[in-house]
Amino acid sequence: MAQELEQKIVQAFDDLNGYHPGFRPAHAKGVMLTGVFHPTQAGGRLTKAPHLHRESTPVTARFSDFAGFPTVADNDQQNASPRGFAVRFHLGEHEHTDIIGHSVDGFPARTAEEFLEFLQAIGKTVAGDGAKPSPIEVFLGSHPAALRFVQAPKPIPASFAQESYFSVNAVQFVNSQGDVRYGRYRILPDAGNQHLTAEEAKAKGPNFLMEEIAARVSGGPVKMSVCVQIAADGDVVDDATVKWPDDRREFPMGTLELRAMVPEDNEDARRIIFDPIPRVEGIEVSGDPLLEPRASIYLMTGRRRRSAGVKAQTAKGD
Repeated sequence: MAQELEQKIVQAFDDLNGYHPGFRPAHAKGVMLTGVFHPTQAGGRLTKAPHLHRESTPVTARFSDFAGFPTVADNDQQNASPRGFAVRFHLGEHEHTDIIGHSVDGFPARTAEEFLEFLQAIGKTVAGDGAKPSPIEVFLGSHPAALRFVQAPKPIPASFAQESYFSVNAVQFVNSQGDVRYGRYRILPDAGNQHLTAEEAKAKGPNFLMEEIAARVSGGPVKMSVCVQIAADGDVVDDATVKWPDDRREFPMGTLELRAMVPEDNEDARRIIFDPIPRVEGIEVSGDPLLEPRASIYLMTGRRRRSAGVKAQTAKGD
């Protein structure tokens, strides 16, 4: 039953964007970099996870536009936002943990079932006859969290390296003393946030973010701070639609130094299937009902993407 739900979600994305073999059904257009993570002492006090107790850990990161089609223009206000950021911490052979975030602090749905309704309402509206109220208007009228997400500002950044990224789900951090705290990741740019006006964005080329990050990293490491916003007693920790107050404590976990672009033909790196579930000792799930379906969808579509890549390589060889 669960797998059927997740397949319906993937199909809803395909219905909206078209199916593009070898690409993700959302955040299809992206760019990958490699680098290292340096932890803080504070991070080591929050969790016993291994990458917080080493001098450094190699990472692979991916910046992306939202749309599920790879030809989206970086300055397409409707389809390219929110931006995505994912990072894999390489802990050992076949051992890793990931962080996945996007540039809006929130999410439109509490459960996978609700998210499917959201996507299907958009699809029906796009394919509909223009009647009012539209299916998405009806949905948003009865789902205030989704309305907040849709109405949240999504400005176009001057650079992927000048945007902040927020994890969707809370996780629990466990330290060596057994203390448990709930938190959500925040990836903050050391260069500061900078967004473009509508006029500035319109003047940019369709690949300006991809080109800008390549030029930027060629001049030196792109640095991003990994922080965790800590939940206070009484905060809801298992609902991705609930935003915690801005005055909640922010724990500095460490710094990402992204040092080099991943070449387009690096198949090993580009086969990465990022995982919303931490799967490492010291960072555990929070009970959020979205986590398992999200992980299943990432795995399902990742395998589909890999399979398409193998078929393409086979055809090329023929």
